[in-house]
Order: sequence, then structure tokens, then C-alpha cells
Amino acid sequence: MGKKLVAYFSASGVTKKLAERISKVVGADLYEIQPKDVYTEEDLNWMNENSRSSIEMKNKSFRPKIANKVVNMGEYDTIYVGFPIWWYVAPTIINTFLESYDLKGKTIIPFATSGQSLMGNTNEELKISCKDSILKEGKRFDLKDSDDVIKNWIENL
Repeated sequence: MGKKLVAYFSASGVTKKLAERISKVVGADLYEIQPKDVYTEEDLNWMNENSRSSIEMKNKSFRPKIANKVVNMGEYDTIYVGFPIWWYVAPTIINTFLESYDLKGKTIIPFATSGQSLMGNTNEELKISCKDSILKEGKRFDLKDSDDVIKNWIENL
């Protein structure tokens, strides 16, 4: 069995906490997807249609630049990809991340956090960025979900 990676983007720290828990449960390495230009609170104001996040999410082809890179991606067979739900999908920085690597034959497993939104069209919109890989159905978690909920999800993938 190959190595596992939990890669996550966390704008406010919520997804980071979940990613750390999943990493421990599955015995995976942990990697933070960091935007080249860090999002400010103003950038994340979804109620402002001119905020950076709103503009990015309106343009599905937009790919925010990433500040760092997984140097040993070839070693991983399974990649758990975590993010907050933005407009019922993954933020486009997740597409940037996935499109930055050759994912042929790798298993990609999305997971998300959100105050209320479900996964929506997340998997459908991530398919274009997961060419030649196996994209599993993603799951949204609440931070109050126990490690048993995480284990059950993983066992039923």
C-alpha cells in the first residue's frame, strides 16, 4: 500500500483542524496548500460581490497561484484534499493544486468544512482537474464530528 497525503487549504483555520485529525486517523503526511497571495478577511467577504473570493468563484477558469509545492508527490498513491466550501464547491485554488501534478492512477478523496453548505457540485467541478485519477465522492464534516465518524467514512470509501 502506497503513502497517503492530506493536502488542505484553510482560509480561517477550520479546515486545518479537520485535516490534522484526518491525517492522524489515516496515518498520512500533512501538507498545507498556501496561496501565493494570502486571503485577507476582506478578500473572504462572500457578501461583497467585488471581494477577491467572489470574483474568483464567478470565474471557474481562474486559478490562484500557490506559494509552495509538494516536492515528492510521486510517492503518494492516495491524496485527501481538504477545503472550505465556497459557493457550494471547492475554492478554485484546489483546482490549481490538483492541476499542478501528474495524478495519473492516484486516488483523490475530497473533504470539506462549511457552516451550512453541503458538497454541492464539488466533485463535478473537480473532475476536470483530476485527469487520469480516481476521484472519490467527497464529504463535508462538522468540527464536532468524532474521529469515529472520520474512520467510518474512510472505511466506507
